[in-house]
Amino acid sequence: MTMFEFFLLAGAGFAAGLLNAVAGGGTFLTLPALIYVGVSPVNANATATLTALPGYMSSAWGFRHDMQREGTLSLWATTGVGIVGSVLGALLLVVTPGDTFLWIVPWLLLLATVLFAIGPAVVHAIRRRGMGRAGSGASVTSILAVSIYGGYFNGGLGIMLLATFGIIGYMNLHGMNGLKNVMSAVVSLVSAITFIAAGLIAWQPALGMAIGVTVGGYLGASMSRRIVRTDLLRHFVTGIGLTMVTIFFLY
Repeated sequence: MTMFEFFLLAGAGFAAGLLNAVAGGGTFLTLPALIYVGVSPVNANATATLTALPGYMSSAWGFRHDMQREGTLSLWATTGVGIVGSVLGALLLVVTPGDTFLWIVPWLLLLATVLFAIGPAVVHAIRRRGMGRAGSGASVTSILAVSIYGGYFNGGLGIMLLATFGIIGYMNLHGMNGLKNVMSAVVSLVSAITFIAAGLIAWQPALGMAIGVTVGGYLGASMSRRIVRTDLLRHFVTGIGLTMVTIFFLY
């Protein structure tokens, strides 16, 4: 890996750390950067998942006092379902041929971009309608589905989790954010362990990117308290996502 590639990955990681701390959408930068420097699509996705883990863990710790049971499932049961789903999703990625995943990537990025753009409105609509608690079966099915998605592809996981929690009966937004970060950390950790065991992590690129993500996430946490127009930032990230989608469709 050249010095240019190292600094490119570190810069992409830094920007991703900032975005994830403030609004989300860091995968729109880390995945294309890894593929650009020559990491195969499947390995790039696995590596991007691993490098996002430190940010998820620190965010989860910050919300540790806000989480409480609201749905029909306990926090432990929710986490357990998330572990099962993330293993299934990660194993699905392991057996996906590189060419097939490269064909799927732009569609996954498009899905993640759309969810990122409309996610807050969906969560707001769910909360405004005051939908009641979903039953245990529906809750398990919903969490399992989004965890499988997160184990396979990390992009857009946070907003999908928020929407899922709203659907199954959560109302406390701070608690939902806290549980979202815990579940994102759990899904990413379990997936990363699976990817490491399968030999999918590109360790040298991961090092440079992880350094950038750590620094960007730390600075982003401070910056997020000063940003008033988060809607403009969300539009900016959506624009990045659409740009990456276009590039991958033309790739």
